[in-house]
Amino acid sequence: MLFRMVVPMTTNVNIAVQIIGVQLRDSVKFAGRYRKYGLLIMDRQYMYTKKRSEFGRQCFFADEGPKLMENIASNKQLRNEYIFKNPVNRSTQCSNVLAEHEANTVTAQYVQHGMNHTEGGWPREVNPTDEEQTQRFRKKIEKDETYIHTVLQLTHAMEHCILQNNAINIYEEYFENVEPTTLMERCSARTLNVYRDPSKIKRPVTHLSWSPDGGTRLAVSHCNLEFQRTPHDLSTFSYIWEIENPNKPQLTLKPTVPIVCLEYNPKDLNCLVSGMFSGQVAFWDVRKGSTPVDISILETSHRDPVYNVLWINSKSGTEFFSSSTDGQVKWWDMRKLNEPSETLILDIVKGEEQILSRALGASCLEYEGTIPTRFMVGTESGCVISCNRKGKTPAEKIVCKYTAHVGPVYALQRNPSFVKNFLTVGDWMARIWSEDCKESSIMWTHNHQAQLTDGAWSPTRSSVFFTTKMDGTLDAWDILQNQREAVLSVKVVCDCELRSLRVHDLGLLVAAGNNMGTSYLVEFSQNLATTQRNDKALLTAMLERESRREKILEARNREIRLRQRTKIAEISHKDISDRETSSKPSLMLVAAVKNAEKDFFTVIKAELAKMKAEAQTAEGKGEDSINAEVLITEETKNKETRFLKHGLEGDEIEDEDMAENTEEANKGGSAKEQ
Repeated sequence: MLFRMVVPMTTNVNIAVQIIGVQLRDSVKFAGRYRKYGLLIMDRQYMYTKKRSEFGRQCFFADEGPKLMENIASNKQLRNEYIFKNPVNRSTQCSNVLAEHEANTVTAQYVQHGMNHTEGGWPREVNPTDEEQTQRFRKKIEKDETYIHTVLQLTHAMEHCILQNNAINIYEEYFENVEPTTLMERCSARTLNVYRDPSKIKRPVTHLSWSPDGGTRLAVSHCNLEFQRTPHDLSTFSYIWEIENPNKPQLTLKPTVPIVCLEYNPKDLNCLVSGMFSGQVAFWDVRKGSTPVDISILETSHRDPVYNVLWINSKSGTEFFSSSTDGQVKWWDMRKLNEPSETLILDIVKGEEQILSRALGASCLEYEGTIPTRFMVGTESGCVISCNRKGKTPAEKIVCKYTAHVGPVYALQRNPSFVKNFLTVGDWMARIWSEDCKESSIMWTHNHQAQLTDGAWSPTRSSVFFTTKMDGTLDAWDILQNQREAVLSVKVVCDCELRSLRVHDLGLLVAAGNNMGTSYLVEFSQNLATTQRNDKALLTAMLERESRREKILEARNREIRLRQRTKIAEISHKDISDRETSSKPSLMLVAAVKNAEKDFFTVIKAELAKMKAEAQTAEGKGEDSINAEVLITEETKNKETRFLKHGLEGDEIEDEDMAENTEEANKGGSAKEQ
């Protein structure tokens, strides 16, 4: 492109051109000085970055006067073909268009009213304290013509009051100290919103968490926990929903492995911590996007999926701990997830060392901020372990255990008002425990037809708790009203089993997630969330009564077991003594039998020697003597076999053998005679 600029020669124009960043220096001064020549100067700058090795050879510029590069003369033929365009006026408006509207409302008319009151209703010129003036004024009024007419009009109201029966007080309160009965509101519930898993393949809802800013957001984790049944293209995403907008999640968390549990930081609504299916723990910040800020390494993490993570009430607000079915509880700091700060192996066998192979797998975790050093762990074997973090040895850290359920403990939570009592959910029932009673729960529900999957206390009313079942039912229990049946059972939309449950801090809203990846927001009636006047006193008396009853039963059971052990010990001691006394005659019997056998064989040998001597003197009797010897030897063997088979029978065996020998001898004598 060719630029042509004509400048008077008498004018000193200083134009500086730069290769790296084209800039008109002293643009303001240049524009002010040469505005009269019709030049519009704009200050523009463009920075072009390049390596020094790529610059090439340095350029040297020098000032030079105007030079004509090209001169194109006008063409008259083209000028005749040129058509002038009609002028068109156009305008643009960059500012916002404002409109002024006026509204005329009906104005209120204000009127001032006043009242003048004088003491006694006397005029100003009459002194009410002067009796003469007041009497003179009364006589003056009574002489007035309108006085009688005015009095007659006032007598109607006076007559009405006189005719009333003043002997009876119609405003008397007969029951002053009786409190009015409160109206009983029927328990009810309704589904407000439904939050569905946006992924194509639906995954179960494994955990729910409310945001600490009044519960305006709900964090939902999705994970398929079925072993070796996970499709290859299954999504690993979890979501944060705004409770007012169920159409689209506010934020999608995108981890590399599925999230099993997700928990908000109670001190910072932007921070979350999660337990992963791979055993790792991750820290999230919603201000930094959908990926985790930090994640633990596999070598120092759990060996099984992390089923629970809970924040610890610490000064920094960055500490939390996790539990897994590998039998370990680990404490972490979100500022340093390279390794856990502490590890506890749930080995309840007392010993010097904790062995991981003997540890019980943790299925749920409980932590109460008012008791920062203590926590509880629910295991897959059905027992609940009470732990103390401040213990010096592993044996001191594991305080005691409670045998709670037949199967895994799915939910474990302390009562928000009575921290000594806690709720456990497992198998087909829910149980309420007291720390003082370790052998049995103080209260429990009946066995349901469907298994229970989760449960939680109401944070606002201490006698109410909620449970979920595999048949898709959400139950609300109030132990002050009914301990046998739930006060309200809600069938949430479909028959799919409910997996998780979380109660809002205000007690009215409950979030429940099912096995198909759908979360429901259910609102309960006000009477299930509002504490009545005497609820706390009644619940205190009930829990103390049940605890005292269980203690009495435990003492009775211990006494019965002690008696049984004593009786068993006495019986076993008596059996041992009887065996010792019965063994003495048997030894005497063996000695007698041995003596009888010795005498028997002596007689046999003598008879054999005698028969051999007689056989040598007699002719043709050698064969008979040999047969007799063989017969006697076989009889001896039969006797020994019978003795070993039937046991030692004393003199009966000896008498029987002697009778048989006598009979054989008689037969031998008759043979000799023949």
